[in-house]
Amino acid sequence: MSSSASVPVLRSIATGIPPHLVPQSEIQAAAATLFPRLSQRPKLMEVFSNAQIDRRALAMPLEWYMEPRSFAEKNAVYVETTLELCQRLTLEALAQADCPAAEVDAVVFVTSTGISTPSLESVIMERLGINRQAVRLPLWGLGCAGGAQGLARAADLVRAGYRNVLLIAAEMCSLTLVAGDQSSSNFVGTALFSDGAAALLLGPDTGAACLARVRGAHSTLIPASEDVMGWDVDDGGLKVRFSQDIPTLVASMMKGDVDEALQGSGWQPEDLDEYIVHPGGAKVVAAYEAALGLPEGRLVCSRKVLRDYGNMSSATVLFVLAYTLRRGAKGRGLLSAMGPGFCAEHVLLEFPA
Repeated sequence: MSSSASVPVLRSIATGIPPHLVPQSEIQAAAATLFPRLSQRPKLMEVFSNAQIDRRALAMPLEWYMEPRSFAEKNAVYVETTLELCQRLTLEALAQADCPAAEVDAVVFVTSTGISTPSLESVIMERLGINRQAVRLPLWGLGCAGGAQGLARAADLVRAGYRNVLLIAAEMCSLTLVAGDQSSSNFVGTALFSDGAAALLLGPDTGAACLARVRGAHSTLIPASEDVMGWDVDDGGLKVRFSQDIPTLVASMMKGDVDEALQGSGWQPEDLDEYIVHPGGAKVVAAYEAALGLPEGRLVCSRKVLRDYGNMSSATVLFVLAYTLRRGAKGRGLLSAMGPGFCAEHVLLEFPA
């Protein structure tokens, strides 16, 4: 490891989902069966159509979710599915960057939807032959903000001198369904949450080809906001908690928070060409557009990922990044996500011409 600081660059990105891809209409029908009382409330049932999601990937076949499952049973599926998916995506990301596994010297692993000690990046390292002396940084509990914060921390490791930093974000949100939980939050979760993962490789700017340069990051923890979003834990596992209007929070604070993030790197709002926003839901995307003064429909990449994949928590914003790159990203970009804490995370990216 070199001690010289360097501009972090994104060298590769791989995204993927578990094999069970289910139309939203089938999940809506299943939710009506699981929650017969809640499904009689028209406003709640409208969540499925208003979500603007066509399909979602699940760790298990849809019928598996129709029976009560213990926390232990769901967590075992989380571990197995996460390892299988993340191993595949890690190999893909390393191949894209032409980086042997043995040359990875730091690993950041982001998740919030299952638990394992040792954390799962250690298993991935062992199975794939990643350098045993690599620094490990497992990040748990960041929820939807985890992809942005993981990218920022991976970039920090590059600045500290690490040359091949692997970032993995993996979530199996479907496994947090608690069949006996009749709360509105649990019901809304069945309309939004899905499963997926991303693997990225970052390193110093050596002048070789890169996908993007990481120019800065900004974090904000909102005071007295821990009840906005998170997990409650009971015998059934991780129970989703929504207690405030997240689109309203975006509308009230996002403009000022983004301005602060840009000022830290000497950028201005008019400098931004790309917006890579975590699509927590259709209303959240619309709130971002309104708060940042963007034309309605401007966040096309966020809407595309939401429609095709749903909300995969931390991994979702990295799917948006991958899609933005495929569309030919240019100039300067803002990658942004909000999550439990309640917090906002921003990463400033510069795309090569």
